[in-house]
Amino acid sequence: MIIGVPREIKTNENRVALVPAGAEILRQNGHQILVEENAGVGSGFSNQDYKDAGAEIISTARQVFDKSDMIMKVKEPLPQEYDLIKENHIVFTYFHFAASRELTEGMITSKAVCVAYETVELPDKSLPLLIPMSEVAGRMAIQEGAKYLEKFFGGRGILLGGIPGVKPANVIILGGGIVGTNSAMMAAGLGANVSIFDVDLNRLRYLDEVMPKNVTTIYSNPATIRQAISLADLVVGAVLITGAKAPNLITRDMLKIMQPGSLIVDVAVDQGGCVETIKPTTHEDPTYVVDDIIHYGVANMPGAVPITSTIGLTNATLPYALQLANKGYKKAIEDDSGLGKGVNIINGIVTYQGVSEAFDLPYQPLEKVL
Repeated sequence: MIIGVPREIKTNENRVALVPAGAEILRQNGHQILVEENAGVGSGFSNQDYKDAGAEIISTARQVFDKSDMIMKVKEPLPQEYDLIKENHIVFTYFHFAASRELTEGMITSKAVCVAYETVELPDKSLPLLIPMSEVAGRMAIQEGAKYLEKFFGGRGILLGGIPGVKPANVIILGGGIVGTNSAMMAAGLGANVSIFDVDLNRLRYLDEVMPKNVTTIYSNPATIRQAISLADLVVGAVLITGAKAPNLITRDMLKIMQPGSLIVDVAVDQGGCVETIKPTTHEDPTYVVDDIIHYGVANMPGAVPITSTIGLTNATLPYALQLANKGYKKAIEDDSGLGKGVNIINGIVTYQGVSEAFDLPYQPLEKVL
């Protein structure tokens, strides 16, 4: 199979979908690797690194797409890439379809095989290709939160951990999954007063056992959220409904009870966000203010730490890329039902129910389509 790796074009996205070591392994399995010129530079990998691994360097994205059977990316295709994607292309990337009708319709029109990292699923319901970037984003949410709470950036001017004689910041984390857990660990490590919310009592029991004493677990409902955010300095949105749009847990009206200069970091913005007033932003222009509350909505947070993120992501994606390349997508899906759950759109048909429900589009189970 010919596998293409284009350069990412999303603003300030420095990750790459395949490291040279991965290219070498795919080559050893008999596949041809085409890498767009300078695709890996942002993650510390030169064109020569890829050549040494047996890949071919291609000068333009169009050539990469035209010559390849499978396209490996990090972020969703942008509108200027839609016409590069052809029928029967396997496109393996983060799609987050439920957050964008335009993207969904663009991929339906392309009739490509769209395999979304974020919905590949293991038997225990965990999401192996989402976990590493959720770990990065969860930790970064606190790192960025600490920065934008500084007065210089418009924040309240509070240190997350406080100092002796001065109380620490109140950090509220909505969601006890991978993002929320990593955020709580980071915030607690800095000495903040942390509350983590979830609707899964078993998850809350687990978190209560493993978290340090400055982390409190709270059952999530509108009343407990309202009470907590009224005293919050930093709120982290960490809610995930696999493959579907995130629910709005904080409405615009609720901003009025928050402290002026407090900060919301909504990691769920990729899936539409769990805050009504959130919108996607970029690393270049990451924040905006609504009703005196700072909103941080960067949709590709891990792109700011591309060396860590790229290596972490490709460690997870390579085994699945090998399955798709070695067996072809039909056999790979047949042999691994968890990989099959990653197929969101195929031949113009939506095969993931969360995407169908987000835009009221016709849905067919994957097994019927195949």
